[in-house]
Amino acid sequence: MRRTCIELSILIEVISMDADINKRTIKKEFEFAKNAKDLSELWQRDIRVPNGGCMVPLSYLHLEDDGLMSKLAAWRRAAAYAYPTRFDVTLEGTKKWARLSVLDKEDRILFLLFDTNGQLVGHLGFANAINDEGLLEIDNVLRGEKVSRKGLMSEALSALLNWGRTVLFAEGFYLRVLSSNQRALNFYRSNGFVETGRQNLTMVEEKGGSSLVPAKAGQRVDDEFVRMVPVKVEWDGKTMILTAGPSIGFREQVYVGDAVRNGWNHEWSKYIKRFEEEFSAYVGTKFAMSTSSCTGALHIALMALGIGPGDEVIVPEITWVATANAVHYVGAKPVFADIDPVTWCMDPSSMESKITPRTRAVIPVHLYGHPCDMDTIMEIAGKRGLYVVEDAAPSLGATYKGRRTGSFGHFATFSFQGAKLAVTGEGGMLVTSDEELYKKAYVIWDQGRKPGTFMIVSNGLKYKMSNVQAALGLGQLQRTEEMVAAKRRIYDWYREGLDGMPGIMVNQEAPWARSICWMTSIIVGEEAGIDRDEMRAELLKRNIDSRSVFPAISQYPIWNERIDPCPVAKKIGDSAINLASGVCLSKAEVEYICKAIRDIVGKR
Repeated sequence: MRRTCIELSILIEVISMDADINKRTIKKEFEFAKNAKDLSELWQRDIRVPNGGCMVPLSYLHLEDDGLMSKLAAWRRAAAYAYPTRFDVTLEGTKKWARLSVLDKEDRILFLLFDTNGQLVGHLGFANAINDEGLLEIDNVLRGEKVSRKGLMSEALSALLNWGRTVLFAEGFYLRVLSSNQRALNFYRSNGFVETGRQNLTMVEEKGGSSLVPAKAGQRVDDEFVRMVPVKVEWDGKTMILTAGPSIGFREQVYVGDAVRNGWNHEWSKYIKRFEEEFSAYVGTKFAMSTSSCTGALHIALMALGIGPGDEVIVPEITWVATANAVHYVGAKPVFADIDPVTWCMDPSSMESKITPRTRAVIPVHLYGHPCDMDTIMEIAGKRGLYVVEDAAPSLGATYKGRRTGSFGHFATFSFQGAKLAVTGEGGMLVTSDEELYKKAYVIWDQGRKPGTFMIVSNGLKYKMSNVQAALGLGQLQRTEEMVAAKRRIYDWYREGLDGMPGIMVNQEAPWARSICWMTSIIVGEEAGIDRDEMRAELLKRNIDSRSVFPAISQYPIWNERIDPCPVAKKIGDSAINLASGVCLSKAEVEYICKAIRDIVGKR
């Protein structure tokens, strides 16, 4: 089953995104969509119709296109019966409507629909989009020309709703259609919409025309608004549900298109600079340096701190191997600390117990988007004279006591690998507020070159991000808060769906933290009657992908010594699973996964 309107609930979801974030999302996305600077940029703001055709937003550029405006006027004139307002339709009146009622309205957007041959055949959009419920009203669905193939309007409607769900993160959709418009009623019913109520309307005469308005008690009823919503259906399990996947909006499409066409010579670093500047401002550091990966950023950080052979660096037992590998790259030794059983992040007491005279630094990892206990870690490190490098790879947007991860340590590193919250395909960021450390890191990042010359003055590395990647990253960064809200909503759906299950515990959030819930995870306990690997195998049979939580990495044979794994890390590493957590995941998919887990456990 495709992810279309029919997945969405008739009712407003009990667990919703923050209303203020939802309103800001709508306002800025609609504003960006309508304000293309030229036609080339406008066409990069497109929504693809799956089997051919596309939609582009009506923009201020279109107001000067008399041919388009004349066509829209003719369509509106021919479809006057479908609108609650009945006025003489003129070219100038249509321009006025387009500007005042669509373009200048921060809660309204209209898309022009083009068929496979590039012929403009209709339009559709959203209205009344800024509200406390996070609902989008489907508006102005009109086929104005004969379409080149059957089903195009239905596919366009589905694509529009998918955009609303995966880019605007709408809570749901509804529409209002006149009961006298039988053709439209049949169209919506055939596309999985059901009626939820009616409103009586009465016709009132106005200067230059008439309008249908809500009827008061005792007034004549001339027509009705039929309110309809997409019917809720269960996910059918025929398509694999993956563990991750990004949300790509118009900003990303436009910025990358500009970088590909123009990001060379004088503008070779245009998006790199913008991305770094906006990133440091968002995280709360003075400096940011884009890199080819988070691993590369860690390597640069350790070199800039002068860590090398004979030194020890404490890392948590549960993390991706890159955290410890970066320590190896500089010739130092990784030492493994246990993790906290609630946050799954580095346990400060275990960290402290691992400190020796050779310890130079610690690398706390904000695992799966949950912050570490940074006050305690920074206090211990400060007393013992240790450097702190935050591995914030999966935690962009997470906060510890209201302060963003990445703003605590001497350095911090982030990842934009394709499964992360914000993606550039591959890529990373190194941040710091220490100017001297930044200068050292910059020389290393630039192959050891003296700034402004070709003189090599120190050992250096080549871990740079391209301008094209930075363009994608900038667009993602500018949508971070809404993507975090969507991730947290997915986590809440899982908690709701798995509540009270014997042997299944969803990962928790500390009271001082705002996790971005990059990965929602579960521990499969003995009461479940099944082990972690068997659970994953059973989920895969149902087309549900999952990942094992990182094992206690001290067990890897690459360290050239036998190390007994820390107890908490060993237990969680052997029993926990990352569930599907892509930012565009629908509630229908989450419900299917929760039901599958309940069924699997129930059969044991």
